Amino acid sequence: MTRTAAEVRLDAREAYNANLRECPGHQLLATLSDKWVTLVISALADGPLRYNELGRVVVGASPKMLTQTLRTLERDGMLSREVIVAVPVIVSYELTDLGRDLLPLQRAIKAWAEHHIPQVHAARAVYDGDR
Repeated sequence: MTRTAAEVRLDAREAYNANLRECPGHQLLATLSDKWVTLVISALADGPLRYNELGRVVVGASPKMLTQTLRTLERDGMLSREVIVAVPVIVSYELTDLGRDLLPLQRAIKAWAEHHIPQVHAARAVYDGDR
């Protein structure tokens, strides 16, 4: 079946439309917006950490959630995992170049949140008062 150039362009646009669930961009945005992902990347900003150190820094993450988050970030190329054979085995995590590229964006969002939290609290109070 022959397709027009317009049909090909439409398919290409839809293939990378982050608003569509099937789009790889949508999936990546879902990962990046996860609070544990944000906290792990932030924790690794100053250099590598071992698993137990990460667990102490990323307060509130269960071991299962921390492990799942680390695996996701490793799979997506944002961090590397190094296993050092010793007794006991030492596992260390470090941001890759891709993960470090994300830091300025995370810091900007954090700064925005800190600057605007009074406005958000005021908006919530108004909204909740209307209920």
